[in-house]
Amino acid sequence: MPQKVFVSAQEVADRAGVSRSAVSRTFTLGASVSPETRRKVIEAADALGYHVNHLARGLMRNESGIVCLIVSDMATPHRSALVKALAQELQHSGKIAMLVNTDLLDGSVDLALRQAIRYRADASIIVSGMPDKSITQLCLKNGQRLVLINRDDEQEGPLRINLDDEEAAGRVVTAFLRAGRRRLAFANSEAGTPSLMAREHGFVAAAKAHGLEVVVERYGWTSYESGRVLAQRLLTLSGRPDAVFCATDLLACGFIDAARHQFFIRVPDQLCVAGFDDIEQASWASYQLTTFAQPLATIAREAVSWLESNETAKPEGQAHAIRLHADLVWRGSIRGG
Repeated sequence: MPQKVFVSAQEVADRAGVSRSAVSRTFTLGASVSPETRRKVIEAADALGYHVNHLARGLMRNESGIVCLIVSDMATPHRSALVKALAQELQHSGKIAMLVNTDLLDGSVDLALRQAIRYRADASIIVSGMPDKSITQLCLKNGQRLVLINRDDEQEGPLRINLDDEEAAGRVVTAFLRAGRRRLAFANSEAGTPSLMAREHGFVAAAKAHGLEVVVERYGWTSYESGRVLAQRLLTLSGRPDAVFCATDLLACGFIDAARHQFFIRVPDQLCVAGFDDIEQASWASYQLTTFAQPLATIAREAVSWLESNETAKPEGQAHAIRLHADLVWRGSIRGG
């Protein structure tokens, strides 16, 4: 195995025939250095394979540039797309993403986060409602700036980014009513995250305002297979629903497949279905799912922009909160859509 060889700034200075400080100024944005000196330093750096030690430079400024992405259910299409958007935005801003997977229910999550803190991570972005709130406290206790996405933690200090899930759910009720549907159901997982429960509560409340009752069924993880089980439960009721709002697209995909292939129900002629997230699979010809698109690029941009800002302190009692709108994407799973 070849040994790693790190070229120092002093070696670049010696080869270029300039001072050590001239090398530093060449690689510092906005610093004053003559064109000729810059040319000599760049040529020497390229010849030696020199790279600036941003970690050491950051520690001198008490900033490492590391941001933890604390994530659960990373294999799901929506979560992986959100992590991708955040990682790209962080890279664009010159920061490094460090991933902490919170799927395991043991001490490994706490251990991984403490390891990230030992690497002097500047901030953390918690990307779901699943991780325990003690993780939020650990980040804040260690002086990290913190962004919470689709969570309901009420601590002062972090930025909270949420969607108006209840308003979106109300629009689904309107769409079902315009399609002539009256027997409504809501298919949810048992994850109980704030965003999933807000969609459930919003859907039930909007239906009640129209004098309609909603059958609510919950099962398992927020997965394709859970969607299939939810379909089996709801579609065997004596008063079988004719319209179902699934809390996520992944649940909806499983639900539609079970409805068609196990119960031979035609979507949308006999059953209207809506989802949430606008994952890639929602647009596939086999689903053509009417859904809501989460503004992933906007979420990532707002999160990283806030972390970069020095104006993270607001008057006491004033919260950092952003509420975003989810666009309805009309496809073919609701009659008339």
